[in-house]
Amino acid sequence: MNALANISSQPVDVTPEGMDYDIVRRVIELITLDYRAQPSLETIAAELGQSPTQLQKVFTRWAGLSPKAFLQAVTLDHAKRLLGAEQLPLLETSYELGLSGPGRLHDLFVTHEAMSPGEWKAKGGGLTIRYGFHPSPFGRALVMATDRGLAGLAFADGFEDQQACLDDMTRRWPNAAYVEDADATVDYIARIFDRAQWSNDRPLQVVLIGTDFQVKVWRSLLKIPFGKAVTYSHVACDIGQPTASRAVGAAVGANPISFVVPCHRAVGKSGALTGYHWGLTRKRAILGWEAGQA
Repeated sequence: MNALANISSQPVDVTPEGMDYDIVRRVIELITLDYRAQPSLETIAAELGQSPTQLQKVFTRWAGLSPKAFLQAVTLDHAKRLLGAEQLPLLETSYELGLSGPGRLHDLFVTHEAMSPGEWKAKGGGLTIRYGFHPSPFGRALVMATDRGLAGLAFADGFEDQQACLDDMTRRWPNAAYVEDADATVDYIARIFDRAQWSNDRPLQVVLIGTDFQVKVWRSLLKIPFGKAVTYSHVACDIGQPTASRAVGAAVGANPISFVVPCHRAVGKSGALTGYHWGLTRKRAILGWEAGQA
């Protein structure tokens, strides 16, 4: 089990209006970029214009671990990656030594279906997609759903970013009819982010809208266990296309149901984090949250 996974965690609260997430995001970004300096809580608080006591309280409530513990975990993970680079990439080293997270799949609570090729070619024609913005542990979340289940989950950094986020998602299915209906989508937030509601007995229905190749990639992502990560080449091999790592990367980036279809668990060949459609800081935050929960 890796350093992050060794840290116990309390359940995450859904952050009111995403304000706490903005603070946590900045702490994670500062620690990730400046971990070599081993910044103290006081230094981090001064950088963010917060009191050390309040910062400690907000971060610990959100992440279930203190900024100091997160810094220690980040530092240790970097050390392991550097040591492993002498022989094997960190990811492969972790598998060899059994340093992965627990085997329970995050996505055991998900059942899914794909649109037919004809429906996909219609670019959403004939579909009614309801949507709403809601607070989540990772900023404001755009939830999109059809009468068949969850069809989209995206993130915005604040109210000012909501329109860009909505435009990004609606461009994927330009011929669909979109209805703003937060009451129809709010229940998905608890189902997605509250681990107490993850249940095989009441699976979350998701609808995958993409090309045949994309859907194969997204289904492969659903196999990645909670707290683990795999490389793009691993996904390529899993779908029977071992030379298609670049195409797999593009399909991962096009995943419309973030977090639930865990594209954040796909990493580069060396084990390094690579591009994430909703920002690398958010990818680090999600992976850190998962490791703490594990």
